[in-house]
Amino acid sequence: MTSTTTATRASAADTARLLPAVLLPIIAGGVIKRRPPLMGLVGLLGGDERAVREITRLRDRYGDAPLALRVPGREVAVVLSPADVGALLAGTPDPFTPASTDKVGALKHFQPHAVLITRDERVRAKRRAANEKALDTGRPLHHLAEPIHRVVTEEAAALSGSTLDWDRFDATWQRVVRRIVLGDAARDDVRLTELLDRLRRTANWAWLAPRRPRLLSEFTERLRAHVARADPDTVAAGLSHGVDTEVDPVGQVPHWLFAFDAAGMAIMRTLAVLATHPDAAARAETDTGEPARLPFLRACVLDTLRLWPTTPAILRETTTQIWGLPENTTVLVFAPYFHRAVSNRFEPDLWLDGRAQSQPALVPFSGGPGQCPGRNLVLYTTSTMLAAMRTHREYELVGDHGLRDRTHLPGTLDNFHLEFRATAR
Repeated sequence: MTSTTTATRASAADTARLLPAVLLPIIAGGVIKRRPPLMGLVGLLGGDERAVREITRLRDRYGDAPLALRVPGREVAVVLSPADVGALLAGTPDPFTPASTDKVGALKHFQPHAVLITRDERVRAKRRAANEKALDTGRPLHHLAEPIHRVVTEEAAALSGSTLDWDRFDATWQRVVRRIVLGDAARDDVRLTELLDRLRRTANWAWLAPRRPRLLSEFTERLRAHVARADPDTVAAGLSHGVDTEVDPVGQVPHWLFAFDAAGMAIMRTLAVLATHPDAAARAETDTGEPARLPFLRACVLDTLRLWPTTPAILRETTTQIWGLPENTTVLVFAPYFHRAVSNRFEPDLWLDGRAQSQPALVPFSGGPGQCPGRNLVLYTTSTMLAAMRTHREYELVGDHGLRDRTHLPGTLDNFHLEFRATAR
C-alpha cells in the first residue's frame, strides 16, 4: 500500500485536551460491556458532543492529516479526514491490523481465538473465511432467514405488559440470540449470558485486569456443549462442520454473542426514534410480513447506528512505518465525529439513496476487509425484531430523552433508561 499522507504532530497541550475528551467518555461508559450508570452520566454531561467539538477544533488547527499524539510509552494517532478513514480500513490487515494491542488485551479475556485479534495472517484468513461462511456475509438474507424469522416472531409475541424497559426487552432479546445462534436448547441458559457478561466486565480493563481462567473455562465448556448439539437451523451449525481445527470453531462464537448485545441497544434506540418520528414510523409499517429484507427498517437501524455508534472508537495498529508513523502506532477513528458531520437528524434515506455508500467514513459496521462479517445477519435480525414488535403493540416513549427536537438529536442516547408505554394493536 502506498500513501502520500503524512501525519502532523499535535502539541503536548492539545494532546492533553484531546485524549480525555475523546477517550474518557468511551472508557467510563464501558468499552466491552456498558456500565449503565456511567453511560447515563456521560449523556448528562454531553461527553460525546464535547469530543466531537474537540476533534473539530483540532482539525481546524492542524488540517486533514492524521494527528500524532505525544503519549508516554505509546504512539497514537487520530484520523481527521474521511478519505484517510477509507484508506485505513481498506488497508486491513496490512499495513493496518485490527489486532491492536488494546483490543487484544481486552478481547483475550473472553474470545482469545477470535478472528478480530488474530495476528497470524494465515490463521486469520482461515478464521475470517469460516466466519463469513457461517454468517452468510455476502447475502442480504441469511440462508436461515426463515427459522430466524420464526424465532424472532415467537419471542416478540411473548412481550406483554403495559410498559417496556431495557431489562424486559434485553431478557427477550438474549433469548432470541441464544436460539438463533445455538438452538432452542440454549433458550433459557441465562447462566451462559451471565458468564459472558462477567468476562466482558473484566475485559473493560484490558491488560490491567488479571485473567479469570476458571470463569472462561466454565463459559467455554458451556458454549462448547451447545455448539456440539446445535441444530442445522442454527448459525453455529455453519461453523461446526468441516472446519479446520486451527480455526477453533467454538472460539468464534463469543464474538457473535458480544455483537448481538450491541444490536439489542440499536433496537431500543431505533424504537425510541420511531416513537418520536411519526413519518418514519408510518413508512416502517410497510416493512412487515414474512422473511424479507425490510429495507426501510434496515435503513432505520443503520441510521440509529450512525447517530449513536455502538463502536465509537475504531482501532487499527500499524504493521510497518506509514503516514510518517512508526510501526505499532495505534490509529483511532472516532466514529461520532464523522457520522455527525453528515447530519444531526434522523435520516434513514441516507442508506437508501446512495449517499451513505459514497461516504467512506460512515462505518457503523467498520469497513474494508475488516468489516463486520455479520453485518447483514445483524441488520436482518434487528429489522425483523422491530417489525415483529410493532406488529403486536404500539410503543410510546416515556420522557423526552432529547429526541423531541428532531433538528439536532442528542450526542448520547442512553438505551438503559429508555421506557415505553405499550398498548396492544
